[in-house]
Order: sequence, then structure tokens, then C-alpha cells
Amino acid sequence: MSDLAPEIETDDEAQSTADTDIAVVARLATAIGDRDGGQIRDILAELHPADAADVLEQLSADQVRQAAKLAPDAFTGELLAELQWDLRDDVTGLLEPAQIADAIKDLDSDDAAHVLEELDDDVREQVLSEVSDEDRTMLESHFEHEEETAGRLMQRDFVAAPEFWTVGDAIDHMRRAGEDLPDIFFDIYIVDAAFHPMGAVPVSQIMRSPRSRKLTDLMDEVRIRIAPEVDQEEAAYLFEKYHLFSAPVVDEDGRLTGMLTIDDMVDVIQEENKEDMLALAGVNDAGLSDSVFDSVRSRAPWLLVNLATAILASGVIALFEDALTAIVALAVLMPIVASMGGNAGTQSLAVAVRAIASRDLTSANARRVIIRELATGIVNGLIFAVVMGLVAAVWFQNVPLAGVIALAMVINLAFAGLAGIAVPLVLRRFGADPAVASSVFVTTVTDVIGFFAFLGLAAIILL
Repeated sequence: MSDLAPEIETDDEAQSTADTDIAVVARLATAIGDRDGGQIRDILAELHPADAADVLEQLSADQVRQAAKLAPDAFTGELLAELQWDLRDDVTGLLEPAQIADAIKDLDSDDAAHVLEELDDDVREQVLSEVSDEDRTMLESHFEHEEETAGRLMQRDFVAAPEFWTVGDAIDHMRRAGEDLPDIFFDIYIVDAAFHPMGAVPVSQIMRSPRSRKLTDLMDEVRIRIAPEVDQEEAAYLFEKYHLFSAPVVDEDGRLTGMLTIDDMVDVIQEENKEDMLALAGVNDAGLSDSVFDSVRSRAPWLLVNLATAILASGVIALFEDALTAIVALAVLMPIVASMGGNAGTQSLAVAVRAIASRDLTSANARRVIIRELATGIVNGLIFAVVMGLVAAVWFQNVPLAGVIALAMVINLAFAGLAGIAVPLVLRRFGADPAVASSVFVTTVTDVIGFFAFLGLAAIILL
């Protein structure tokens, strides 16, 4: 057993780290206020690029722009790649094309393309004119592919070896290549004469094998080949499903053109999960530095949709105005039915959207999952029908009213479970993103069904 086990950070250590971050943010803010470019440069240089990005993201957009003006050379390629897109856009807008080109020259091609993709076309062209012809060709090939595809994300730098090489040949080649090797790679790809990937040998296997051993004796067959036009979410799913560390990207003729690595896929998985979470809440991505106008513009459309559905639910209530006038208790209990249905629907919806995203919910098992969610809604409805029926009977001393709310609770929670699973499936069937629009429809269903069931039963039974 290795004695290099990772240390577990205690609560005190975590608090100490947080305090350190706050202190660094304060130092950086002071340096910006003092217009001390040298101090800004020193503070950012002593941090890991990811930590430096975190510190900058805790400042206002104006402060970050001031830092970029005062110490442009402090914004290295690694730091630019780590910054949130909105801040990176602000910073690169203040840097000269030559400064951006100098910052990205040591980055892997995928990270460099990540920095350049948000630039205006004319600025990007100026930056590309500052890099070597080889790097320019490599970077321009990234932009031949659509955003959020494997072609845009893949790394053009990789290590490939002909099928007749030995371990010794591969080691000698890598030593000669030196700085030309990609910063991160896990496999050496074995290719045939037409540059089709035949297999892959992990670097760890290379290091523990004799120099005379043929690479083809060590290689594992490449079972996953990813086309450049494949969506990045699909590529991430393949990495997760097959436990990959890297995967070859091949052109339409099957020739090796690049590779995807696990570090990029982790970023994709995080990004896609964040997008789904925000979409379920009816908002889009907003940086900490966004203005009030930006936040309002991103959220107001969904609030307008919610307003329309709320008016629809209110229209259902208006149909039973006489019942509400006759029995005031209905107005007191009515929100409980709708609220319980909304929460139950949201639970079912969250499970469904996650299952769709992870490819666990398919047409093959959809029927079984729909029945399960419907049954879950009915059982939960029965449980809370008993609870709410007892509460209503004690509260209002009215047994028929207790029976009405109990029955309405069962109906609404059953429909909530059904809507939570059915709505995203239907939206996906019609080509819409289930995470984006499902919550509005599910909430509408639970409100309308809840009000209609409760007030309708009250009108029939109590009046």
C-alpha cells in the first residue's frame, strides 16, 4: 500500500483556506486601487492559475479591467483559460493582439482555441497573424467545427507510433520531441500506414515494459472513435460510460486527427450539469460580474411565461368563485394542494431530466419509469391525503371538507408524478431541450389540476 495517501482537509483547514482567499482578494483590490501594476503582477504570479482566476472572479468587472490595464502581462494563457467567459471577454478586449498571442503560445491547442473562440473575428485574425504558421494552421482547424463539438474541443497535439515500433523506439521519440509533446497525454496511439488508429498503449505500460517489447503486443484495441462533429455532451457520456482517460478523434476516412482527454471531459460534464440546473430554474448562465440589466434580460422572458401560466391557473380558480364565496375555508386550503403538487412534480422532473441527460431513460424503459412515477405519486398522495385530511377535520371541524382535500391531494400528486416524467419525454420527442421548458409545463399542470380537482370536488360534494 502506498504511504502517499491524500490528506483530508479538516473544517479548520478549509476555513483557513477561505480566510486566505479573502486576504488575497483584499490585497489585490488594494493594489488595483493604488494602481500598482507590479504588486498586481506579483500577487497573481504567486497563485496557481485556477486560484488566480477564482480571486479575480470575486472582484467587480471594473476592478478586473483595471488590473488588465495595469498589468497586462500578468494575464498568462493559463489564467485566461481558467477565467469565466464574461471576464475573459473583458480582459482580452483590453489586451493587444500581440499580448494575447504571446499568452497562448505555450497552451495546448484546445486551450488556446478556448481563449480565442470568444474574440471578434477581426481581433482573432490579428492574434493568429502573430503566431507561427504551424500554430495558426492548427488553431484555425479548431474553428472549422461547430461550437460544443468534439472537433472544437479536441487536442491536435498527440503521440502516435507506427505499428512496427518497440517500447524503446517510443521512449526515444518522446525524449527527442521534448517540449513538442502535449502537456497532458495518457496514451500512445498505434497507427497503420494510412494513419488509422489500431490501438493505444498507456504511458504507464510503456514505462514498465522492456525496450525490446513491440507496442502492438502491449496495445489495447481502440473501441471508441469519436467523429469531430459529435456533440461534446455525447463525447462526455462515452468517457463516463467506458471509463476513458483519452479517446481518438478521427476524420471521415477514419484517420487520427486529434484526441480528447479526461480533463476536458470533466469540464464538459460540469458545464452541462450547470446548464441543466440553470435551465430547470428558468435562467441562463450569468457571471458574477453581470450588470442588473444583463440579469433582468436573461430572467424576464421566463418570468413572463410563468406569469401567463399563473393567469391560466387563476382562470381555473375564477370558475369556482361561488364555491369560494360560500366556503371561505377553500381559499385557506387551496394553496396547500397546489404547492404539494408543484413540489412532487419538481422531484419527478429532476429525476427525469437527469436520467435523460445520463442516457438512463430511453424508449426501452420509458413505460416502466412512467408507471413507477405515477405509482409513486399515488402512494405519496394517499400518505399526505391522510395527514391533510386529519388536519382539515381538526382545523375546520368539517369531515366532508377533509374528504375533499384528501381526494384532491391524491389526484394532484398522481398527476404531478405523471407530468414530471411525461413532459420531458414529450419535449425530447419533439426535439426540444427537456431541461429548458419542462418546469413551466409541469408547474402549470400541477396548478391547474390541483385547483380544478379541489374546487371542483368541493363544488360537487359540499355545495
